[in-house]
Amino acid sequence: MAANADSIAAGPGDPGNKHGQSEHRWRRWAVPVAIGVVLALIPVPAGLPQNAWYFFSLFAGIVAALVLEPVPPAATGVIAITLGALLAPWTLFTPEQMANPKFKAAAEAVKWAFSGFSSSTVWLVGGAFMFALAYEKTGLGKRIALLLVKGLGKSSLMLGYAATIADTILAPFTPSNTARSAGTMFPVFINLPPIYGSLPHDPSSKRIGGYLLWTTFAASCVTSTLFMTGCAPNFLAIDFIRKIAHIEITYQQWFLGAAPFAIPLLLALPLIGYVIYPPELKKSPEIPAWAGRQLKEMGPLSRNEILLSVLVLIAIVLWISAGEYIDAAIVAFMVISAMLVLGVLKWEDMARYHSAWTTIVLLATLVAMADGLSRVGFIKWFADFVGTHVSGFPPTTVLVILVVVYFFCHYFFSSLTAHTSAMMPIMLGVGLAVPGIDPHKLALALAFTTGLMGVISPYATGAALPYYNCGYISSSAFWRNGTIYGLIFLAALLGIGLPLL
Repeated sequence: MAANADSIAAGPGDPGNKHGQSEHRWRRWAVPVAIGVVLALIPVPAGLPQNAWYFFSLFAGIVAALVLEPVPPAATGVIAITLGALLAPWTLFTPEQMANPKFKAAAEAVKWAFSGFSSSTVWLVGGAFMFALAYEKTGLGKRIALLLVKGLGKSSLMLGYAATIADTILAPFTPSNTARSAGTMFPVFINLPPIYGSLPHDPSSKRIGGYLLWTTFAASCVTSTLFMTGCAPNFLAIDFIRKIAHIEITYQQWFLGAAPFAIPLLLALPLIGYVIYPPELKKSPEIPAWAGRQLKEMGPLSRNEILLSVLVLIAIVLWISAGEYIDAAIVAFMVISAMLVLGVLKWEDMARYHSAWTTIVLLATLVAMADGLSRVGFIKWFADFVGTHVSGFPPTTVLVILVVVYFFCHYFFSSLTAHTSAMMPIMLGVGLAVPGIDPHKLALALAFTTGLMGVISPYATGAALPYYNCGYISSSAFWRNGTIYGLIFLAALLGIGLPLL
């Protein structure tokens, strides 16, 4: 009763409450601002341009703001590219560029600031949200959710395994982990928690929604490593390995190398969630019978459910078989266009779907910020810095250090492809120059991190953003889980996988 009285006394309209919220928000801003300013004032590390260090200071402050959330994450993203563009003469550009009268600093800063909106991954993620909206509006998502609940809904653990198994079945045939996890898995599993009275942006989100959605996302990161075809950057890694290390890796070699640590991870994932991010609802033996009754009440498939089923099937087939000819984002837009033409979705509904537009803005701004680190030369400097400090260690120690650094460097990137493109050639080159190191082990160990490191942050992979913004996983929980699961995944790779390569 005392808590209720306090909340009434300091309700939304109370000036004292507003003052308290404002003060709390400014305190949350203090840490990101302090991190950025303190780093900027530290002497520049040797070999790194001053502007690159300033940009890294800004980037570190923005990441801190994403964790502490003084404002919503998308707002932080907008502030980030605004500051980046305004400070571009001192962060993005070198003194030599600024001294060149032909260099159009303002135009280049604008081009950089909005570069993220030209990323196909950003729009594929947005398309995944529209798929989820279509599942909701037609009732197909509820129907599939009820079918899963009827068959496996006696316990939240079994639903966790259902999500893991479903992603494992799709992964060998879907080279875009964003298309698979955000476009196919998320729209289905986002419909499950409400059946159990677990609602987004609500205390009940911890009832089962947080556990189930997090397990679904984490599973996609492991399957992206288990199968060479489970994640597009895997092919890029293979190409670098072929050209730089002169090693050919077949599909069979990849699978046999990843299976000893990835399969145990998949089998353990739902159980790990039970310990690290447990659902409040463990068992519900009466729910499957209720789901069966609900299915009977829904009756046969409606016209829009049938149309949506066909369109989603077409999308999956194209994602699987036509990746060389048509981008995954364009496939998503083809299906969305068909939904609009056929009346499965209305533009008014899409326009009001703020979660989708918020996610697009957040991801686009983070893509630009991460690209800035590479643009100013920070990434190459960091890799060279690591290379000069591992000489003299035993070959196995060097290999472990390179894998660990490569893995956690992904905090600097918002794309698995960008990370692989920027860092894989450098890390391979550094490792191959160490006498006694096993080139095959080095190559596979680096390549196997590609999918796994997608779990570490909300922007680590395009597949993460729908789960981050779904309302079931708080920002602090996502960052905490990402760090813990990242360490577990890395430990499995180094402790089980590496010795067997």
